[in-house]
Amino acid sequence: MGLAELFILAVGLSMDAFAVAICKGLCTKDPSARHYLCIGLWFGGFQALMPSLGYLLGSAFEAYITAVDHWIAFILLGLIGGGMIRNGLSKEEESANDSFSFRTMLPLAVATSIDALAVGVTFALLPNVNLTAAVLFIGVTTFVLSAAGLRIGHVFGLKYKSRAEIAGGVILILMGLKILLEHLGVLRF
Repeated sequence: MGLAELFILAVGLSMDAFAVAICKGLCTKDPSARHYLCIGLWFGGFQALMPSLGYLLGSAFEAYITAVDHWIAFILLGLIGGGMIRNGLSKEEESANDSFSFRTMLPLAVATSIDALAVGVTFALLPNVNLTAAVLFIGVTTFVLSAAGLRIGHVFGLKYKSRAEIAGGVILILMGLKILLEHLGVLRF
């Protein structure tokens, strides 16, 4: 997996966290450096942790699923991306609060990084994936975009939340399709 692919994947994975950070920004009256650091560490940390756990799970079962690994990656990324698009198109209002406490941030960090767990399983099935670089890249990208989301939410409101989720979903679906088409020999990169 090349640097450009990794960057695209990292941005796609971070869109859930970005959208939640925008919601947090809506209700945070005056975000301080502590708020930006807190949201970045929670979301970036979990986005880095989950692919690592997924990789361990995928590695444990690799011998059993190698023949269909490309289909698994395609289906997982497609489902995750489809869910993000569905959430982005949903007209339901999300409630947000201004708390940055452990009890508030832990469930948000876990919820926004579940897709990264599935991507970690995919990493275990793909050749030439530098897990350390991928995990660090995903974590740092999510950290930066989450902090930016907090600021954007504070300044602009919900205007970009849906677009961010839709864009993230499209990116993940396209990554899954690329993996499938490369394995089937339709694409050569």
